[in-house]
Amino acid sequence: MDPISLLRSIGPVDRLPCGDLSRPIQGMAVNTHVHLAPNFSAFASVKQALDLARQQGVLVLGAGNYYDYTIYKTFAQAAVEDGVFPLFCTEIIAMQPNLRDAGIRVNDPANPGKTYVCGKGITRFDQMTQKASQILGLIRANDASRMAKMVDALTAFFDAHGLKTGLDPDTIIEMISERYSCPQQTVVLQERHVALAFQVRIFELLPPGKRARVLSPVLGIQDQRLEEPLFVQDQIRTRLMKVGRPCFVPEAYVGLDQARQLIWELGGIDCYPVVADMVPGGCEFEVPAVQLAERLWQMGFRMVEFISVRNSPEALKEYVITLRRQGLAVANGTEHNTTELIPLRPTCKAGKDLPAGVESIFWEGACVIAGHQYLVANGKQGFIDGQADTPADLKDAQERIRYLAGIGREVISRFFGDYGR
Repeated sequence: MDPISLLRSIGPVDRLPCGDLSRPIQGMAVNTHVHLAPNFSAFASVKQALDLARQQGVLVLGAGNYYDYTIYKTFAQAAVEDGVFPLFCTEIIAMQPNLRDAGIRVNDPANPGKTYVCGKGITRFDQMTQKASQILGLIRANDASRMAKMVDALTAFFDAHGLKTGLDPDTIIEMISERYSCPQQTVVLQERHVALAFQVRIFELLPPGKRARVLSPVLGIQDQRLEEPLFVQDQIRTRLMKVGRPCFVPEAYVGLDQARQLIWELGGIDCYPVVADMVPGGCEFEVPAVQLAERLWQMGFRMVEFISVRNSPEALKEYVITLRRQGLAVANGTEHNTTELIPLRPTCKAGKDLPAGVESIFWEGACVIAGHQYLVANGKQGFIDGQADTPADLKDAQERIRYLAGIGREVISRFFGDYGR
């Protein structure tokens, strides 16, 4: 079953508040942001992600892949089979040159102006508009060019140190395609893919017990953990691929306006990812929380998302409560964009529980996304429509959130009525 058929199969949902929105249905947990292979992911397959979600009580799960959505048909079908409600999302990296030039960090800890933006509840990814195809094609071309240059630089670097890897972009794409049993054209190379490929090839060249001794002078670190795959991948990225390192290649970004336009063309909600105290002292753009809310409203954002495992309970509560009071819908996920298989049920940093009152806000945000993607898939107006807000009688931000959350809660409830738990 494809995503649109799934969303249309739910049947008509009345425009009425549906049930008690103050708590999840029977205590189910929600997670609106993970990455699925062939994006770099903690999960070997969609099936593994969904099985773990169900085991942990996460019965609403959102995938937020970069730049290819072919896997979402598999995700939709497997979600029906596993009894987990799917949210279809994306993530885009953009640049705000004025903030870059002013040295203001937005939601990237190290790069002023660099801005991550998420698209929540996308549904127009199977047959894209011409504008969406154009912007997505530009992003993919920029990424492919950068990764090709970076792979060439890494190959030359390791060659110069006597490690003949023989790697090129096509070889790495083929490796990732085989690893995840997916078509090569669906693979969008990321830095982590490249680091993984070089680590695997180097370990093929060097036997255990010899790796740390050989790699120490190459990577400039004395550490016995250079015998371990994940540590070597991390060191390749940190010591060779980052800004100022020998194999770094600058990114070519689209502008924030282009990124948001792509999300609208895909039928989604443009959503700002908040890093909060993941960055000590906070990013300049985000401090304090009330000023962040004002900035986002001025920019036209109506939804934010957290990756709460990166935040302290105190900071998370401050930001979530403040932003929600200011009329922004709030979602939350875990990302799972490394090989570490952390729990899918969201927590705060160091596994601490979500603070009181926050989980119900995250539930509401997930319902807003579910309601939006249901409405748009059925040819109706969702949380936003391009740059226009939702229906004229829903101009009030709080009413708009309640309306979409009510629709979404009913959609989720119908899904479990049809497909079981």
